[in-house]
Amino acid sequence: MRILAFDKNGSPTLGLKRGSELIDLSEAAPDLPSDTPGLLGAGEAAMDRLTALAENPPANAVRPLEDITYHPPVWNPGKIICVGLNYEDHAAETELEKPDYPILFLRVATTLVGHGQPLIAPKASEQFDYEAEMVVVIGAVGRNVPRAQALELVAGYSVFNEGSVRDYQFKSQTWTSGKNFDGSGGFGPELVTADEVPAGGDGLKIQTRLNGETLQDGNTSDMMFKVPELIEGITDVMTLEPGDVIVSGTPPGVGFVRNPPIFMAPGDVCEVEVEGIGLLRNPIIAEA
Repeated sequence: MRILAFDKNGSPTLGLKRGSELIDLSEAAPDLPSDTPGLLGAGEAAMDRLTALAENPPANAVRPLEDITYHPPVWNPGKIICVGLNYEDHAAETELEKPDYPILFLRVATTLVGHGQPLIAPKASEQFDYEAEMVVVIGAVGRNVPRAQALELVAGYSVFNEGSVRDYQFKSQTWTSGKNFDGSGGFGPELVTADEVPAGGDGLKIQTRLNGETLQDGNTSDMMFKVPELIEGITDVMTLEPGDVIVSGTPPGVGFVRNPPIFMAPGDVCEVEVEGIGLLRNPIIAEA
């Protein structure tokens, strides 16, 4: 099942993708929670309801998918937890030390941009880099979760372009500034439920294409810290809750290590694709 968020009367609204059609959940199931964290937190009964609606939606709730404006599938996550240097070849290309423990840092929700919407190249820098990443979306509350049970917390998966402003990223050791420019993180198009994805999102091809040229071409099987290990480590520290997202790291091929460097610029179009999960496309525009 594919859950998405689209614009309706100026606000994000939940829907289901069914082929080339959208099922508007505000029409089909107005009694269900109206945001993704609430919907995922409503548990198995809500998911069963969505499955039934996907098979037999009310006619008044169905519209063409091509007409919609996307929002991020989780537009109001409680936490956006990102993982640095999680692919060994990426760690090597950056000439940074290979980590023995997941490198975790936080993003904020004002960075998020939906599928088809523009990423904003900031005025402050010309070093706006791309990063293809698989997103893990949490669907249950968990703390101190052992690795063997970690995937029980996963509601689904999505795609992220973790736009990174490199000169600001490396102004300090925390990376926070370079990872949190407004409108820098593409997220979408949909949340694909975990039952439709290999366990832990493992073994999936992951690519970045900038203006049609493939610049990253990896596989999630190359992650050093797999999804169960990430969840185990994160929940040692903090409680995960429905709607939290884990942005799981990028494969090699990023722009700042290239000679000459390649960065996203106004007028470009960047695509990030994770096999079986989706293709996220964003044009790049200049900050106003």
